[in-house]
Amino acid sequence: MRIIISLTLGFIMAGCSAVDIVDARDKAALQDVGFAQHKLRLQEGGELNYWQAGQGEVILLLHGFGGTATTSWQEVMINLSQDYRVIAPDLAWFGESYSQGAASLATQSKAVRQLIAALDVDTVNLVGISYGGFVTFDLMITEPKVAKAVLLASPGVLFPDSELALMNQRFEVDEASDIFVPQNPKQMRRLLDGTFVDFPWYPGFIDAGIFEKYFAGYLDEKRQLIDSLPADRDRIAAEISVASLPPSMLIWGENDKVFPLNLGIQLADYLSAPIVIIPKAAHGLSNDYPEIVTQSVKAFVQ
Repeated sequence: MRIIISLTLGFIMAGCSAVDIVDARDKAALQDVGFAQHKLRLQEGGELNYWQAGQGEVILLLHGFGGTATTSWQEVMINLSQDYRVIAPDLAWFGESYSQGAASLATQSKAVRQLIAALDVDTVNLVGISYGGFVTFDLMITEPKVAKAVLLASPGVLFPDSELALMNQRFEVDEASDIFVPQNPKQMRRLLDGTFVDFPWYPGFIDAGIFEKYFAGYLDEKRQLIDSLPADRDRIAAEISVASLPPSMLIWGENDKVFPLNLGIQLADYLSAPIVIIPKAAHGLSNDYPEIVTQSVKAFVQ
């Protein structure tokens, strides 16, 4: 208790929070291995923040809801950058990115396509987790430069309304946006506890700091992103030609509470894609199992 009180007083006196300290440390670790932060002005207005390092084939990492490039992918970024050119953006309305376009999956995909065009690369390999996997799935159809794609815990078009209803029941909410767009630290903790294998306990003031830094911004836009996903699913399903999609691989957690493993197996069959199942894993695969994710991506991309 004395240590917690001392840390609390220290953070207050220093004029910064524990969350800011960890965020700065994580970004410094990326910079130490060569990552640099960049900004891209979007055609529709707004700005896409992204990190880049490494050489070779391009791997573009797309994070999920509540995350940013650095909070979702830091260890994976460092590991992959030893052998690949790694780009990791903050999606619009997350982290340091925003857009003046409509809050929709189509706007997210358009922003990433602008990034791919600005990078002036011949091909790109996509890796997306959860909501980033939905963006990845859309780009598999709309972006001709996609060579291969890896989907982590993201069911593409195979999540019927009945599965959404079951997910809401598991989290004891009425709407999916109630899960992924928490309105306060308590709701955020429900999301984190249901996403990771064993998300650590923190004092309440740190939970509040995490919420303010990573969840509190652009709440209306984030809710629109979630609420519009069923319509996006139907749009993509109408456009898709499975035979024309680039090669893909899936990575799934055995105990995923958000999108259960049966959805991953169905999607693997639908895409004729291999699936890596991580025993005892939940939904937050890139944070809980960065080494397995890195090894799986390398084995597939090479």
